[in-house]
Amino acid sequence: MAYSLVITTCPDDHTADSLADFLVSEGLAACVTVLPGGRSVYEWQGQVARENEQVVLIKTRADRYPQLEAAILEKHPYELPEIIAVPIEAGLSPYLAWIDAQQDKKR
Repeated sequence: MAYSLVITTCPDDHTADSLADFLVSEGLAACVTVLPGGRSVYEWQGQVARENEQVVLIKTRADRYPQLEAAILEKHPYELPEIIAVPIEAGLSPYLAWIDAQQDKKR
């Protein structure tokens, strides 16, 4: 089985928590960690922007990525949300088995 860590950002706690709850309840993520206090600096529409954001770390199986991406796009308030999937090369076997168990419950 292959696993991914998917990273996105949200503008506030409410949005991040709502997204996390939805992804877990729908079985698209086994676990979502919301890290407050991130600051993003980027260029958007010709201007440098600085935004305080919540960093959202989503642990999932790689085969759930297409549905996960679609759900983030549907629920996210940004016109162009950050959605980056990083393959998990290795991990604690019992934790990875737990990801499977959580996501298998929602099939």
